[in-house]
Amino acid sequence: MIRKIYRTVFSEKIRLQFHIILMKLKALFLRGNRYFCPCCGKGSSKFLRKGNGLDYRENAVCPNCGSLERTRLLYLYLKNETEIFNGSSRILHFAPEHILKKKLIKNPNYKDVDINPNFATLKMDITDIQFPDNYFDYIICSHVLGHIPNERKALNELFRVLKSDGNLFILSLLDPTMHETLEDPDAITPLQKLHKYGERDLERLYGADFSERISTSEIRIEKIDYRINFTEQERQKMSLGDGKREIIYKVVKTSQHCFHLF
Repeated sequence: MIRKIYRTVFSEKIRLQFHIILMKLKALFLRGNRYFCPCCGKGSSKFLRKGNGLDYRENAVCPNCGSLERTRLLYLYLKNETEIFNGSSRILHFAPEHILKKKLIKNPNYKDVDINPNFATLKMDITDIQFPDNYFDYIICSHVLGHIPNERKALNELFRVLKSDGNLFILSLLDPTMHETLEDPDAITPLQKLHKYGERDLERLYGADFSERISTSEIRIEKIDYRINFTEQERQKMSLGDGKREIIYKVVKTSQHCFHLF
């Protein structure tokens, strides 16, 4: 009841601001050095927990910048293995993570977009990307694709606007023990999706077939578990996850031709 009133009285944009303020207040009481966030460079006695209503991940959220396990690992990969933070490459960033946006927005050719205008500078549908063909050097699409009903159209649009030899980075919740992606047409309500896929608004749960699912002769796919570049002690200190949400799929477009994957 209280939550319903809160959502009615305050707009989503104001609620987001409240959330950030509350998180920063929590950070004041969590000063320490047991955990370290590579995104903001700050230490904490602990990170905040993150849950979906069924289970919780301890020490998932940096209280200083809000980064999650996948955000920290992606940042380390991008910083160490790409030139995305250097120069003026054209970058398209879907559902931008606050701390990554803060670092990338210095680039005048950086575009952050989301279907919800409260979460990004530009409102845009991933199945109808309003940019020319072969336009972007880098595209970041983290934990977006699994939420899109028309996955095929979204992939076609991503490949269309990506330059030849450009890099598309896709991350999503997946279960590596499943040989095939799980899609249940009977999972309709948020509660049904939560129990079936692990999140209330997922349309599917990807399995070990993800690379095959998006494969075509005109792209090259590399599956990257960047956690293996760090010791167990480093992975724990930075809380880099268990691999279910942090695997990076690097997709390189090898042709300038626009094509349809499906």
